[in-house]
Amino acid sequence: MKILEDIISTLKEDAPVKKVRIGSSWTAVWSRHCGLASTLTERDHSAGPPVRDAGHLEEKSALELCAYALSGSLLERSVGLAAINSLVEVDFLRCQQINAAEVLYKKGRGKRVCVVGHFPFIPNLKKEAAELWVLERRPQIGDLPAEEAARIIPQADVLAFTGTALINGTMDELLALCRKDALIMILGPTTPLSPVWFKYGIDLVSGTMVTEPETVLKLVSQGIIFSQFRGRGVKLMTMAENSTL
Repeated sequence: MKILEDIISTLKEDAPVKKVRIGSSWTAVWSRHCGLASTLTERDHSAGPPVRDAGHLEEKSALELCAYALSGSLLERSVGLAAINSLVEVDFLRCQQINAAEVLYKKGRGKRVCVVGHFPFIPNLKKEAAELWVLERRPQIGDLPAEEAARIIPQADVLAFTGTALINGTMDELLALCRKDALIMILGPTTPLSPVWFKYGIDLVSGTMVTEPETVLKLVSQGIIFSQFRGRGVKLMTMAENSTL
C-alpha cells in the first residue's frame, strides 16, 4: 500500500530488535521504542508458515521487520506494523494525551458519522451523532457488513477508520471513498503516529505510545485485550495537523 510505503520511507534510523511478542490479540516489537499492532492471522497454513524466520525475529533489525508490513501474510503484516510503531518518532508538539473516543464525541456531534471497526465507544458515539454507521468484517448487532463501504462512506461527514485496515490491506480503498470535505480520523493502537497521514488528507491520527515496554510485553504475551491495559504501560495519543482537538 502506498501509505505504508511512504511511512516506512521516513524511518531513516534503524535499531536492533530487543524483543518480539505475538499474542492472541496484540503483537509487540521493542526496538528503539515499543510498538503495538493488532494480531491478525490466517487459519489455513497450507501456503506455509504464517511468519518466516519465526524464532529468529530478534536477530533482525527493526527496519527488516518493518518490511514485513508489505508481506502477503497477515501475521507478518502485524509484526511489520508493530515494528514501524517501534521506530516512529512522535512529534509531541502535534499531540495531546487524549482518547480517540472523546475526540469523536466532539467532532461527530450532530453529524453523519461512519466508523470502520466496532469499537467499545460505539454506544456513546451513537448518542452524539445525528446518524451513525458501523462497518465491520464480522458485524455485530446493528453493524453493517464491510461490503457496504462504497454505499455508506460517501454519505459520512465524519469518518473514523481502524488502523488495522493497514494490516488487512483495505486502507487505500477506504480513503478513496471519502468526500473531500469530510473529517477523517485514523485510530487504534496499530496506527502509526506519523505525519505522513496528513499528506493523504487525514485530519486526526490517534494511536498508542508504550511507556513501559517490559509491562506491555508481559501483558501481550498473556493474551490481553486492549481494555485490560487500563493505562498500564500505555498512553493514548491523538495528533492533529494544524487544528485544535
